[in-house]
Amino acid sequence: MTIQNGTRSAVFKILASAVAALSLVALAAPAGAAGGGAKHPRSGGFSFEGPFGTFDQAQLQRGYKVYREVCAACHGMDLMSFRNLGQPGGPFYDSHFKGGPADNPYVRVLAAEVQVADIDSETGEPIMRPATPADRFPNPYANATAAAGANGGAAPPDLSVMAKARHDGANYIYSLLSGYVPAPEGLQIAPGQYYNPYMAGDLSPFWTGDPDHVPAGGFIAMPNPLAAGQVTYDDGSPQTVDQYAKDVAAFIAWASDPHATERKRTGMGVLAFLVIFAGLTYASYRRIWKGIAH
Repeated sequence: MTIQNGTRSAVFKILASAVAALSLVALAAPAGAAGGGAKHPRSGGFSFEGPFGTFDQAQLQRGYKVYREVCAACHGMDLMSFRNLGQPGGPFYDSHFKGGPADNPYVRVLAAEVQVADIDSETGEPIMRPATPADRFPNPYANATAAAGANGGAAPPDLSVMAKARHDGANYIYSLLSGYVPAPEGLQIAPGQYYNPYMAGDLSPFWTGDPDHVPAGGFIAMPNPLAAGQVTYDDGSPQTVDQYAKDVAAFIAWASDPHATERKRTGMGVLAFLVIFAGLTYASYRRIWKGIAH
């Protein structure tokens, strides 16, 4: 009887703790709603989404152009080399060049357009030279301290794996870049900060309007980087902020996982093999054990 009473007491304590936890969650939910939260990312309708999706090479080429002409002024891609642009599935891959990315003239030309730091082999002095396919994308800043100092104390993040580092990666990047809107009246914004409804944050402390209708979104240190007509497209695609945001988001998604298409194809091949193997195994089982009671 003593054991039963102790067990009941323990169960009651657990139930009471669970009820208390659920009560705290229920109380916190209105507060979270009042804080606004970030808007859910819009869908970019990307071709690479889903188990059978593949990257659109033309879109990757446009996205690289937007990155190089706009984003690269502040954001690095320290894990990317120019040769990656010419690898299978990449924006400038061409199967005609059997020597690989290093033999791809498009990659060589794109690399040579960029100056990278080096050391003169004869004098030992620092120099700037045209990049080669083997070089990594240059970072616009010498270090994180210099990056923060040049941007009001907020160092621009590296974009190498940004699509992996954010929930709903490509859609989030697309929505953020194309989602800059004027700040709602009644929102107090500090100098060097900008309002974006897709940026995570709680605007309650800065909202002077109705406390039950706090705007969605948060503050970001990056001003709106895109403007219509800013980047010239040679393929006739619309030169709009929405198109720029989609294209560079696709490029960043590819850079974050450049082997995604190959992995999907391999996965589909493995699944097909397993299905065929399972069918053969079952057929063999039926044939071997046919007429035998078991």
